[in-house]
Amino acid sequence: MSTSTQRYQAIDAAHHIHAFVDQKALNQEGPRVMVKGEGVYLWDSEGKQYLDGMSGLWCTNIGYGRRDLISAASQQMAQLSYYNMFFHTTHPAVNELSEKLFDLLPGHYSHVVYTNSGSEANEVLIRTVRRYWDVMGQPEKKIFIGRHNGYHGSTVGSASLGGMAFMHEMGGLPIPGVEHIGEPYWYAHGGELSPAAFGLKCAQELEARILALGADKVAAFVAEPFQGAGGMIFPPESYWPEIQRICRKYDVLLCADEVIGGFGRTGEWFAHQHFGFEPDTLSIAKGLTSGYVPMGGLVLSKRMADALVERGGVFAHGLTYSGHPVAAAVALANLNALDQEGIVTRTRNDTGPYLQKSLREVFDRHPLVGEIQGTGMVAALQFCEDKASRTRFANEADITWRCRTHGFEEGVIIRSTAGRMIMAPALVISHAQIDELIDKTRRAVDRTAAELGLL
Repeated sequence: MSTSTQRYQAIDAAHHIHAFVDQKALNQEGPRVMVKGEGVYLWDSEGKQYLDGMSGLWCTNIGYGRRDLISAASQQMAQLSYYNMFFHTTHPAVNELSEKLFDLLPGHYSHVVYTNSGSEANEVLIRTVRRYWDVMGQPEKKIFIGRHNGYHGSTVGSASLGGMAFMHEMGGLPIPGVEHIGEPYWYAHGGELSPAAFGLKCAQELEARILALGADKVAAFVAEPFQGAGGMIFPPESYWPEIQRICRKYDVLLCADEVIGGFGRTGEWFAHQHFGFEPDTLSIAKGLTSGYVPMGGLVLSKRMADALVERGGVFAHGLTYSGHPVAAAVALANLNALDQEGIVTRTRNDTGPYLQKSLREVFDRHPLVGEIQGTGMVAALQFCEDKASRTRFANEADITWRCRTHGFEEGVIIRSTAGRMIMAPALVISHAQIDELIDKTRRAVDRTAAELGLL
């Protein structure tokens, strides 16, 4: 190990608490020190190259090292490095970004509140939705319904909307006014039901909860089109049409967390378009700037925006960096590249189908893999102990963590979540690089299966 790596690891241990990790154990192991990114590849301080099969954290949709995004940031810094959207002011960068964003969005959306992250977007969601119902003369509509194992961020409010029990244990969450229903995870919870029947059953749990709480008390249902951090879980096709029907029937806002699914990940610009439903709000981040600069936002339907603008008076919310000029300039360059270079279209028609087909050819008969889910540039391999009965390993998280570690050793970054190995490579990945991703993933899965005596 080089002296520079040891130095950075020592500084890291002395000053940082990392996300979702036992810091004491990490300090003993020492983190990898990433020093360079180009395209779909990363290099650490020891010179080892990795194919990044997770786009950072589902962020770098356009890959690393894009000169056009770097130039956009540099030019904007020279022109106007910062100004706010307080004091009755605006600036060209944020206006040009919004013009492009709403050109790409379906026509029933009209306004956006920019934030610094997806967590903040979902924090803003809570206040904005409740304000909307105040303006509409229904201030008692305060309750949000989310899903167990859903993820919406790490702030107090956004972690409450999410359904991660281990997160709720830290800080006494969820906050009052947040409820949760089951997740549409057929492989784990479907039992003898068909996927279609299970999807309807899960959706109808929402209706039962609305009726139990009182429709006059429920403000919104909040969910990811597919569950990202929960394991890349795709609901059955029957699920989202029924959810939308229920929300419309009881006048409950339908709020889609598009932080992971947005900006081409599924082969559509937004994941809700892939699943065929129409949310009232969209929480966005990550792929908005391809991770080059932090930025997020809450997109509002015309219905909501018109009420807040025409009847809402003062909107008592603001962030210092909302619509930051440099972030806006980078986001605009990123959206232009995704659009003008046909990257989203290529993901839908070419590279996405190639990834999905190749994964199934390699892993359909693998003794460790019970299910393969995904579309576009997102996929999950479900590990199981017995395929016929869909029996999962009692220690599945330990097994997938081993597979993840083998992946790093093989030179590929894939992620483990409960009993699933997940991947979400950059949308600019080539066929040859997809082959490399799958081959290195296969090696990691084979090594894991061999340790279990399955190969």
